[in-house]
Amino acid sequence: MSSIVLRFLAEPSTVNFGGKVHGGTVMKWIDEAGYACATSWAKRYCVTVFVGGIRFHHPVKIGELVEVEARLAYTGTTSMNISVEVRSGDIKSGHLKTTTECLIVFVSVDDDGRPMPIDEWQPETPGEMALAQRARAQLDAARAASR
Repeated sequence: MSSIVLRFLAEPSTVNFGGKVHGGTVMKWIDEAGYACATSWAKRYCVTVFVGGIRFHHPVKIGELVEVEARLAYTGTTSMNISVEVRSGDIKSGHLKTTTECLIVFVSVDDDGRPMPIDEWQPETPGEMALAQRARAQLDAARAASR
């Protein structure tokens, strides 16, 4: 499976001092959706190795419907680059807006934590091709900055 969408309601237990959902809680949701997408593609346990370009556009309010969509953007030999978009809004109207987005990288590992090869993913649509290009560019920029 090259994508997954998690849907749920934002609960009062996730509230911060400003009355909105904690940014750390949103990051946990991103990791969970990314893990589900990566593991379903690799068909084995995967670990998070990189989260980059996280952008919080709008806060998530308590009681809103939340969608966390994770889509495979690019694959390496053992790694999967996954684009994650968080949307939230009123459950009655069904209107959701993007609240957070980022790129997250997972690596498929064996029982001893060693990287394991995965199947290559090939983008097929113009949107998938553009997403793959953005993922590669963002990773290249992150690698260059860490040198």
